[in-house]
Amino acid sequence: MTSPDPHQFTTHFATVRNDVKVAFIREGIGGYPLLLIHGYPETKRIWWRNIEPLVAAGFEVIVPDLRGHGESSLAPDGFYDIAAFAKDCHALVHDTLGHKQCAVAAGDVGGMVLYDLGLRYPGWVSRQVLFNTLPPPLDAHYAALGIPADPPHHERPTADYYVRQGHDPEGLLAELDTPRRRRSYVGEMYGHRMWAASGHFTSDDIAFHAEPYGDAEKLRASWSVYEGVTGNRPMEDIPCVLEPTPVPTLLLYGPDDHVVPTSFPVKAAAACLDCVGPLLIPNAGHFLQWEQAHTFNQAVKFFLRDLVVTHHG
Repeated sequence: MTSPDPHQFTTHFATVRNDVKVAFIREGIGGYPLLLIHGYPETKRIWWRNIEPLVAAGFEVIVPDLRGHGESSLAPDGFYDIAAFAKDCHALVHDTLGHKQCAVAAGDVGGMVLYDLGLRYPGWVSRQVLFNTLPPPLDAHYAALGIPADPPHHERPTADYYVRQGHDPEGLLAELDTPRRRRSYVGEMYGHRMWAASGHFTSDDIAFHAEPYGDAEKLRASWSVYEGVTGNRPMEDIPCVLEPTPVPTLLLYGPDDHVVPTSFPVKAAAACLDCVGPLLIPNAGHFLQWEQAHTFNQAVKFFLRDLVVTHHG
């Protein structure tokens, strides 16, 4: 396979809120709007295998870099939390691009942003595709359904990154004192840290995804969401993740994921009141949209195809 091309798609820029400049891909203008949101340690590049097939299926595909990530600017207001990310995405797609409704697909941190968007802006998210993220913290709801609680996230054997990024980001950044070390740290999450199923990321792929994180300020900013979750950084707003969501949801799960709790598919299905799935995608882990791109693209296409047909008349 050829090495990924960082210039495969044209990057656009828009200033959304509080002087944050968001970099984004926009392909297939005129199709049904579909917002794809990356997580960590990702940028918009994680969607490179999905953009063209989804455009061909009739979607206008919109893929931003979250504030402080990739080619987007740092945030002058200093907020890098779920609510800030969600408000930026809404400002871009609704206010700047003019879409009164859209579908959304996301995993990891982006999955929590997706969940927030559906509750924060009722009716704006028509449908959502959710995969491999932390389930919403609805402990009482899960307990009432007989779903046992997970151990604290920091006790998971692969959660050392979570502890350092959330509690000691400055110390960690001091250790990663060169672009090569920063990229190597991020690259490990596509390799031996076992976030992904084996064999899905070549050395060129890893370099492609890690390259934007050579920038020390961007890497530091990307950890801020973990500081917020651990209570070590103020948030712009309380995230809208504290109740079940009525948004129709396709729930996917890459089971070869050693970061997300194995309870994710059961809990997410309980949190999404109108849910298809969970559908387990074999030989896939955390980066499902890249690892099993064809299956992911087909699932999205069929879950949303009536919206495309209606949109195109």
